[in-house]
Amino acid sequence: MILESHLHNEGVTFNFEPFKFDGWQKKPSKFLIDFVCEDVEYEYAFELTRERIISESLYHYPVGRRAKIFVRDADGKYSFGTGVMVKPSDVVINTSEKNLFLSRASSMNRDIAQKLYRYFMNQFLLGLVNVNDMMVLDSFNAYKKVILKALEICDTDITDIEARKEQMPAPVVVPGQTELSYKLVDVLRFKTFHRNQKDIMFDMDMEESNGTRKLFQILIRLLDVVKNKKSIMMDEFDMGLHTRLADFILDLIHASESSQLLFTSHNTNLIDVKRLRRDQIVFVNKSEQGATEVYSLYDFKDFRENMDAEKGYIQGRFDAVPYVDSSVSSIKQLLED
Repeated sequence: MILESHLHNEGVTFNFEPFKFDGWQKKPSKFLIDFVCEDVEYEYAFELTRERIISESLYHYPVGRRAKIFVRDADGKYSFGTGVMVKPSDVVINTSEKNLFLSRASSMNRDIAQKLYRYFMNQFLLGLVNVNDMMVLDSFNAYKKVILKALEICDTDITDIEARKEQMPAPVVVPGQTELSYKLVDVLRFKTFHRNQKDIMFDMDMEESNGTRKLFQILIRLLDVVKNKKSIMMDEFDMGLHTRLADFILDLIHASESSQLLFTSHNTNLIDVKRLRRDQIVFVNKSEQGATEVYSLYDFKDFRENMDAEKGYIQGRFDAVPYVDSSVSSIKQLLED
């Protein structure tokens, strides 16, 4: 929304799914993010339906106290902090119910809006990248030595990796034409060499294990994050990875100066207060109403540091675990039915 909403015009439907139960599908949904940009904390939020933006607000903490940058209320009225933005009224005139004010202000060259827009474009990353995309080449060249060292630490026997440009046919859709046509596009293919016989080449996509490919894909992205103090969100980042490799990824973040990884995982071994602070361990639980509740281990005041958090989670002490009647007798009854 932040990166694209200044381009939205009439007829646009926003790409999100509201909560469907209890009539909430017809009510606005609210999104909020608290983040740090250039050593200043910001709090940004907006509320919207599928068809229009209802409200929007941006606050910052320039001297440790919360101060308003702008607020856009449900009646379409705006209020602004003193001396934060030049000529905000000009931006208001050019902002419709399909546009975020923050995005529009950035496109109209307002300094603070441009700074935050660049943060979401360059510093706050979502997910992994396609390693076959040519845009990955610069990152690979910049971090190749570190990637090889990391693969060595992770006990792979890969001693070298080469990046090669190849051409592959890609389908082209031509309006009014039923048959697909194809054009050649440049793709990046990685070739690996192993300690056992260094003159034999392997194709990363076809001949390396899923775990090795996943680790390589993560390293290309994550090294940019830790080297340049960025933040990244990854869903099930450790899927297909050994637990020790997942630990290595977290250690990369801990070894950085100020990068951040926000991830989901079903690996209970990561629920470890020796590796993560209690406020960094967050549980996601489905309520009886079908809604998702989010809370951290820090909320459990009776939890002590010498307790086994993973064991407590598996036992259901923090909720957020599926209650499955998996007894042999119940499964037999299921099969008989």
